[in-house]
Amino acid sequence: MQNHPAHADRPAQRVALLGCGTIGTEVAKQLLTSADELAARIGAPVELVGIAVRDLRRPRDPAIPAELLTADAESLIDTADIVVEATGTVEPARTLILRALNRGAAVVTANKALLAKEGPALFEAADRAGTELGLEAAVAGAVPIVRSMRESLAGDTVTRLLGIVNGTTNYVLDLMTHDGGEYADALYQARQFGYTEPDPTADVEGYDAAAKAAILASLAFHSRLSLDDVYCEGITGITAADVAAAASTGHVIKLLAIAERVRNGEGQDHGVLVRVHPALIPAGHPLASVHGNFNAIFVEAAAAGDLMFYGQGTGALPTASAILGDLVSIARNRVHGGRGPGESSYAALPALPVGLAITRYQIRLRVLDRPGVLASVAQAFAAMSVSLDTVRQVHLPADEASQSDDADLAELLIVTHQATEAALRRTVEAVSELAVVRSVTGVIRVEGD
Repeated sequence: MQNHPAHADRPAQRVALLGCGTIGTEVAKQLLTSADELAARIGAPVELVGIAVRDLRRPRDPAIPAELLTADAESLIDTADIVVEATGTVEPARTLILRALNRGAAVVTANKALLAKEGPALFEAADRAGTELGLEAAVAGAVPIVRSMRESLAGDTVTRLLGIVNGTTNYVLDLMTHDGGEYADALYQARQFGYTEPDPTADVEGYDAAAKAAILASLAFHSRLSLDDVYCEGITGITAADVAAAASTGHVIKLLAIAERVRNGEGQDHGVLVRVHPALIPAGHPLASVHGNFNAIFVEAAAAGDLMFYGQGTGALPTASAILGDLVSIARNRVHGGRGPGESSYAALPALPVGLAITRYQIRLRVLDRPGVLASVAQAFAAMSVSLDTVRQVHLPADEASQSDDADLAELLIVTHQATEAALRRTVEAVSELAVVRSVTGVIRVEGD
């Protein structure tokens, strides 16, 4: 390692890296090539003392010195001041992180799945040992949303988060919007460009976004919320017809992570609702212009008002940038004294069921094309105390209509006013049982109006 004469009076901060995949490799390269700059920012040298890997025989980037690699993660951790975890696993990552924290080492992690499940236990371990847990890279890559929640907005009251936090699904839906194609075709193209994992399930089923939503909600509302507290739907059921119907009403479809503070009639905090699902947002909303694999989080706060955080949410470089940001901040605290923010869970707000969410629906119905049908449908909505905002009738193409025993069919495109999720679900069930309704062809929530 290079010497840093300006900081010779201060001992080096020893960094252990767990994992040498695409993200770990990028972190290691930047630690090795930017050591002088990092030392200047920290006020002491920073030394990469080793990289723990599972398979020492696996080919690595030539920029990674072979002598840094080890299969003995435990011994490596025991020599470090700061441990960077970039394995992406729940185990052994949890065990290794707890080992580091319990001996007083600080930890930086990008592991959203682990944090969404075990965050409270990890924060408790860090608090007991008087050390820090950095997690900026766990949500939205290089977008500085975690630090903003923990520090910049620490004196404000966040009321709602509305965000696109998964680049893969945003790319797929964006492609469907612009090309008019089906989901399977867009997913195939995303694979071709390397925007998906080998198994895209966590992305397309919404699990990745749900883990990030749990972390953000915990930070924003000072409460312990886990992955189990997040209602989750993915994008696998979205069709080209859904996208076209959205466009016809001036909307685009995005996979949204939504977390909101719910208050009772007396203005007191009642709990927190966290959900991930496809939704229509107006074409003029800031989130509608988030294209490709970018991420963005729209924050509503009592004093700051509306804030938008936008940037690259996926990829080795953005994630490494977030990891190194945490590393520099933590190392500076260790050198000069002080400590960054730990867990803030004083509010202890409970997670509420999704049925209490207040939202709107866009519903597409295949109905008989005859007088009185619209009145029957409207009566079914009224019986459930759900009011209609707009109703449009579209005649089906002759080839679609000919596939039915009925001579004439039409499609109703209905957008409701706001109601509870539970009431809207009951309404859809009731309408689907009407004799004049042949099928419910689409149901998507509407947000951001």
